[in-house]
Amino acid sequence: MLVLITVILYFCVLLLLSNLVGKRGGNAAFFTGNRQSPWPLVAFGMVGASISGLTFIGVPGWVMGIDMTYMQMCLGFVLGYAIVSFVLLPLYYRYHLTSIYTYLDYRLGRTSYKTGASFFVFSKLLGAAAKFYVVCRIVQLCLADTFTVPYPVVVLVALFLIWLYTRKGGIRTLVWTDFVQTACLLLALVLILLKVASMLDLNFLQAMSVVWNDPHSRMFEFGDWASKQNFWKQFLSGVFIVIVMTGLDQDMMQKNLTCKNLRSAQKDMCSYGLLFVPVNFLFLALGVLLLLLYQQQGLPLPAKGDDLLAGIVLDGTLGTACLIFFTIGVIASAFSSADSAMTAMTTSFCIDILEKEKDEKMRKRVHLCMLLAFVVVTLIFNEIGSGSVMDLIYTLVSYTYGPLLGLFSFGLFTQRKPREAFVPYIAIASPLICLAISHVVGYLTGYQFGYEMLMFNGLLTFIGLMIVSRK
Repeated sequence: MLVLITVILYFCVLLLLSNLVGKRGGNAAFFTGNRQSPWPLVAFGMVGASISGLTFIGVPGWVMGIDMTYMQMCLGFVLGYAIVSFVLLPLYYRYHLTSIYTYLDYRLGRTSYKTGASFFVFSKLLGAAAKFYVVCRIVQLCLADTFTVPYPVVVLVALFLIWLYTRKGGIRTLVWTDFVQTACLLLALVLILLKVASMLDLNFLQAMSVVWNDPHSRMFEFGDWASKQNFWKQFLSGVFIVIVMTGLDQDMMQKNLTCKNLRSAQKDMCSYGLLFVPVNFLFLALGVLLLLLYQQQGLPLPAKGDDLLAGIVLDGTLGTACLIFFTIGVIASAFSSADSAMTAMTTSFCIDILEKEKDEKMRKRVHLCMLLAFVVVTLIFNEIGSGSVMDLIYTLVSYTYGPLLGLFSFGLFTQRKPREAFVPYIAIASPLICLAISHVVGYLTGYQFGYEMLMFNGLLTFIGLMIVSRK
């Protein structure tokens, strides 16, 4: 019952905040926040939007299989954020863009523009729904101590509440709600970390020392080139994942474009990029401490890494307070990711595909349609199920964001223009060829492609555009 009351109070806070900052809505507020957002607010809020509920649940469990080698990718993220700050943001501000895919229209033409926007909407829907599927499953388990709620009901209620507090203010509301949700997420992480450390009879500094000296604290893998955890694969994948999932993603860039000017947006992006490393380190440190706690308590390890944190919280081992903190953290991180995804997909669909930037009634209809699409895809993921959803997300990114990487790279680094009739076919063929190559190479040589497939996918798209282009 305490969990249910906490969830209700949390939603009331979000709805109250939404009403205060989003009451003077309209398309300008929904799409751009009237370009008045303070950059420190945006930077802090983006931490929660980027982490998502899936990171809260999944990253601690990664130490079971790959130790702390995820930090190699996080180091690559830092360089990626620098590239986005000083290469892509100046471009977007120079053109005064609302949707970043409008750049493809200016540079490559109408068909490339529509292709890029369509790939974004499709990719974002798949990725965001995959994250949301896991979180709704966890929320369902958190509420199980009070009453049983069918999974589809959890999804419908959660998405309806997101729609309710974003339908007027859009991105203007999200800048403020993301700040609150990130604060709740980080507070929950720290409190659970302290609780686990205290059960191991460690203070915070002792806990960090134990983590540092644990065998699972291995961060770097330089020796095995065939391993997915090889440093250069992970580091470069981290760079390009940030470029596509932040710099070429309307969801993440829309918040940055609400800042007053380019300098504020660059400060926001650089601050956020630096914050991302210590936050992910704390998630991985929590995973190491959880393994020690499982061992101390004589508990069997879960079959899936995604259940490492959730399992020990939900069975009551960490106590009721941690269950409440965990529920708040999961909901906060899930909502800060899903609400911005719905807003960004609505923005891109209205501006890029329908070209109805000024039509407020159309925007509201599209926003509702995105809600329904989210429901359908989330329920499909629940029927299919999966192993490590974090791995699934990055694999989806490697295949679906590759064409976007190729399109933007072609526009930035060449002076040529593709024959537009060929662009959609190249964008669709590239990930299919990558999938075939991955299977063939794996069968013939044993080499396993990791997230570096994103770079290869973008390169194939770039080559295809070069072949069908002219000056």
